[in-house]
Amino acid sequence: MTVEAVAVGPSVSPVAGTLRFRDAQTGSTFHIGSPARRPELWDRYLDGALRAYRHYGVESVLDWKNTRDGKSTALFFAGVNAVGEVVAGVRAQWPCNGVNEIAALREWRGRAGESALRDSIAERMPFGVVEVRGGWVDRSAEDRRALGAAVARCIAYAPMLLGKRFAFGTAASFTADRYSRAGGVIPPEIPSVPFPDTRYRTVPVWWDSWRYREVVGGQQYSLMSAELRELGITDHKGGRSRRESGRGWEVLRTHGR
Repeated sequence: MTVEAVAVGPSVSPVAGTLRFRDAQTGSTFHIGSPARRPELWDRYLDGALRAYRHYGVESVLDWKNTRDGKSTALFFAGVNAVGEVVAGVRAQWPCNGVNEIAALREWRGRAGESALRDSIAERMPFGVVEVRGGWVDRSAEDRRALGAAVARCIAYAPMLLGKRFAFGTAASFTADRYSRAGGVIPPEIPSVPFPDTRYRTVPVWWDSWRYREVVGGQQYSLMSAELRELGITDHKGGRSRRESGRGWEVLRTHGR
């Protein structure tokens, strides 16, 4: 893998537009910032996303034309390994002001489940909804599986950092069970759809930042608790309870592995 290195140094103040946490499983550091504050890192996040999606022939779901300038992105997460390579990431749109702002709705347009999905979004809108997109992990990374889990945890942090309750995204159904440990929940009443083509069955996934503790798995719970402390996020909502039958996703709006 030939990529430009990122200097790994002291944490940057949140005032300067960047937070970060270290993934204890991989040793990678996930930097969190806005495209405007971290344009070079944003470009490298995008380059990695394009490579990952293009490998599976699904780069169209990146919506490159409307994503490249960063204006639609409130914040992004970029995982940087020990030698400074950007090896994973995901981005969060600005909080939604209405149901029709959810880009993933087009995947269900004219199909079974569209009405139910719209209703589920509308019900959550008063609490705040953040759409997450463009998740990826470098295919050559040895610790790919753990990096995928770290990306999944990032989704839970996005609404917390933006002062909202819910994160929303879509995923290929065959990757869904792997990330149930990190708190993603698939609404069973909404059928999967063939997207971006017939190779995949795509499902909607919700992440509730107030109640993620009720569905997150034990190891991921411990990692999330430590990372939230590192980010300085205090979780006042919900509490630890028995695990329920939630399911999560490996990579949001990507169908490669």
